Amino acid sequence: MKYEIKDITLAEIGRRRIEWADGDMPVLRLIRQRFEKEKPLQGRKMAACLHVTAETANLMRTLKAGGADVYLCASNPLSTQDDVTASLVQDFGIPVFAIKGEDRDTYYRHLKACIEQKPVITMDDGADLISTIHAEYPELTSQILGSMEETTTGVIRLKAMEQDGALKIPVIAVNNAATKNLFDNRYGTGQSTMDGIIRATDILVAGKVVVIAGYGWCGKGLAMRANGMGAKVIVTEVDPIRALEAAMDGYWVMPMQEAAKIGDLFCTLTGDIKVIREEHFEVMKDGAIVCNSGHFNVEIDIPALEKMAVEVRRNVRDYVDQYILSDGRRINLLAEGRLVNLAVAEGHPASVMDMSFATQALTAEWVMQNEGKLEKKVIYVPKEIEDWIAKLKLESMGLSIDQLTEEQRQYLSSWRMGT
Repeated sequence: MKYEIKDITLAEIGRRRIEWADGDMPVLRLIRQRFEKEKPLQGRKMAACLHVTAETANLMRTLKAGGADVYLCASNPLSTQDDVTASLVQDFGIPVFAIKGEDRDTYYRHLKACIEQKPVITMDDGADLISTIHAEYPELTSQILGSMEETTTGVIRLKAMEQDGALKIPVIAVNNAATKNLFDNRYGTGQSTMDGIIRATDILVAGKVVVIAGYGWCGKGLAMRANGMGAKVIVTEVDPIRALEAAMDGYWVMPMQEAAKIGDLFCTLTGDIKVIREEHFEVMKDGAIVCNSGHFNVEIDIPALEKMAVEVRRNVRDYVDQYILSDGRRINLLAEGRLVNLAVAEGHPASVMDMSFATQALTAEWVMQNEGKLEKKVIYVPKEIEDWIAKLKLESMGLSIDQLTEEQRQYLSSWRMGT
């Protein structure tokens, strides 16, 4: 078995981490048990470009239990858990190509190692796998039955491909499923981003002015957590509806140019480029902390910051680089501008990833069930899959809900009864 990881001797630590996460992923575990019996993915090659964490490991175990021949690489150079890669290789026989801190060339070599297995189903977190296949391996698009996309940034890229007529395979927007974005993006990103910031800086959040760029589900989650810890929260937005929502949720709303003057901590969660730029660095306080929790390290204009700095002090703390400006002000950049919740912390808690990865697993099965029938465009997860996952999650939490009576069901399906 070919693989490329940091250190196979870390497997025992990784196995314990994987098993601990599995204990808080009851829905995915139920799917794995069914997959072991039914083998819905039997003999199919799958390539996954995801954050290589303990939670992801349990998804890979589930796909393999379903009969798939799975290959895994990292979707970000800093998010890999090296002990998890070791355990996946040694304990579960899953080829992994990922090393925490790998450079760009290694990152793409690993990604291509998975593509060259000629998968018929793919999973992506950021669309690097699919975009590389389209750009460098176009002959493979005809054999790919479908792909699943895990994150907002990836869906944005894939919709752009579809609009340009460049998308040659069906892609399921797992990120847009309610069982993913309402929970993973909001509660997972909110908690794990704050976890990463605190691990990197050890700051007291209470009393700080926290500037959150973007009020999608990820931004909402972080705003909720920062507010709950006593911060004064500012939201910057380009979408008037989201800006209005943030204002009515009780947060300050203003342009980044104004927020930059008063913020203590800045975090971008937009999926766009150069959200924090030179003109913002020019007015920031001494000691301002800047980080990103979007998928790519492009939301902060790091080249501009490097150009402005007269000195860069690397690793003043783990994952903190300090940029000294000409007037002596210090700007602290976390995790090289990469997603701070995975680069510094451990990513989303297993309980919330249980739903996201259950959605991934069932969508892979659904793609197989609909082989040759799916359009080559971005497709949404079927509602019946989402409802099934939500019901199982409620049961695992010991919760139950009401059921419609027959009279209620008829009322909702009729237009005849008025006031």
